[in-house]
Amino acid sequence: MTTQVRAVGAKSEKAPLETFEITRRDVLPEDVRIAIEYSGICHSDIHTVRGDWGDMPYPAVPGHEIIGRVVEVGDKVTKYSLGDLVGVGVIVKSCGECDNCIAGDEHFCQGPAGPLLTYAEADPYMPGSFTYGGYSREIVTTEKFVYRIPENLDKAAAAPLLCAGITVYSPLKHWGAGPGKTVGVAGVGGLGHMAVKFAHALGAHTVALTTSPEKVELCKSLGADEVLITSDKDAMKAAAEKFDLIISTLPGDHDMNPYLDLLGQDGSYVVVGAVGNMTHSFSLPKLMKRHRSIAGSQIGSTRETQEMLDFCGEHNIVADIELINADYINEAYDRVVAGDVQFRFVIDAQTI
Repeated sequence: MTTQVRAVGAKSEKAPLETFEITRRDVLPEDVRIAIEYSGICHSDIHTVRGDWGDMPYPAVPGHEIIGRVVEVGDKVTKYSLGDLVGVGVIVKSCGECDNCIAGDEHFCQGPAGPLLTYAEADPYMPGSFTYGGYSREIVTTEKFVYRIPENLDKAAAAPLLCAGITVYSPLKHWGAGPGKTVGVAGVGGLGHMAVKFAHALGAHTVALTTSPEKVELCKSLGADEVLITSDKDAMKAAAEKFDLIISTLPGDHDMNPYLDLLGQDGSYVVVGAVGNMTHSFSLPKLMKRHRSIAGSQIGSTRETQEMLDFCGEHNIVADIELINADYINEAYDRVVAGDVQFRFVIDAQTI
């Protein structure tokens, strides 16, 4: 038995988002039904719905930063009970059998279909249909891909942790951000402001890298120990070879060379902000002469995601958000594209 649920989505790539009903599957033995309370707006939602990354199945209901309460559980569910505060992120299924899944890296699933995204992919549970995301009143998800949200966190502001948060937390942990390390965060937007908060909480000497002098005090309020204005050539020269790690959240094509000059011996420049078919230029000798590396990272595993959420609960870390009603989503999309948000929009799902 399926359920009809109110949702907000687009019926074509050029159409404004509107309210309509979608079908959610019945709760299977290992499923959790969640009454959604808040859903974050990620820039990737806009790219996906507008067809920037290829053909899309319509109607499309985006949203992969989801917070809500458990309202029904399958008879094999062991982790959650009715009323639990939970979240759902970017992935809702993996094959569970490949080397990466067995190793706990479900987000790099090597199965025939790869990891199943929360929205806009063929739904194996409902043949002929597609997955629908969090801009809706309810979602049904396999228990393994549901996360416990610490009750002390602001629920709306916790929503972006499910994508923006894990996207930067995973590489910070993987590349050893912590005491005794100097970590730079290039770009202080939706992803970058979370990276600054996490790097600071992990104990690293945290430096925000921005082209905007007017952001200095804001960056410091997020936890930056220093702010480096990347358009200031003298300041960049003075900071040469002082960084162990730089997390790049820069969303567009850019010259990596000025950032590579900041890395010391064995330093790493890790890209998390890449979208679409971006190209970057860099000098190979700059990598070779200091044993530097360029790497990439994409979201995180289920284990890392729960670890990140628990860490946020311990340190009271959430995103800086602007809470909106569902009837403001189209305006919010325009403002995200224009860079006019500090730092994430979150939808009150009760207004859908």
